[in-house]
Amino acid sequence: MSDDSPKAPKLRPYHDAPKLPEQERIEVASLVKGDEFEMEIGPGRGGFMFERAAAAPNIGLVGLEIRRKWATIVDRRLAAQGLGTRTRVFAEDAKFALPRLAPDGAFTRVYLHFPDPWWKKRHTKRLVMGDVFLTEVARLLKPTGELFVQTDVEERADQYEKQIEQSGLFEPHGDAPGSARKAENPFNARSPREHRAIADGLPVNRLLYRKR
Repeated sequence: MSDDSPKAPKLRPYHDAPKLPEQERIEVASLVKGDEFEMEIGPGRGGFMFERAAAAPNIGLVGLEIRRKWATIVDRRLAAQGLGTRTRVFAEDAKFALPRLAPDGAFTRVYLHFPDPWWKKRHTKRLVMGDVFLTEVARLLKPTGELFVQTDVEERADQYEKQIEQSGLFEPHGDAPGSARKAENPFNARSPREHRAIADGLPVNRLLYRKR
């Protein structure tokens, strides 16, 4: 006899990845607790978030990670280490998530570490850095809030400098007047990619901006 009973739908891997609430306006203070808030775009395996949480225990830290696998793994690890109330990672595409976050001026700092690993022209639409991204970051940063970008690709660093400065939304706040370049990472936390670049002797291009 055939079994005609309906089969349970096949679940996608990491179908239970942490997601932002469904409402269109999401208060940052409802996601994490802290005296002030910071955000990392694309935390990957979470190395920077763990180090930053240890370095700044008063900070509430939000991560937006497009890969469900790593959002799930890192968010669970943060909770297991007792950091889940003030440090969360959500499986979200920043381009769609940022416009839903509120209020304006909620964040002290936004981090973008080694983004955009795509080089072919057909992948342009996948790039994180762009006008919408910069507009939303500026909206979400408090006055004089900071945008910190790192890459080990000089061409990308030049591209980001041009995009950020042409936006008119930020002013450079690097080591020298009028420059966004930083020789060192000032935040006592490094992403795995930064650790690896330093170990391999590769130069890391660091850009620090303040909201204009």
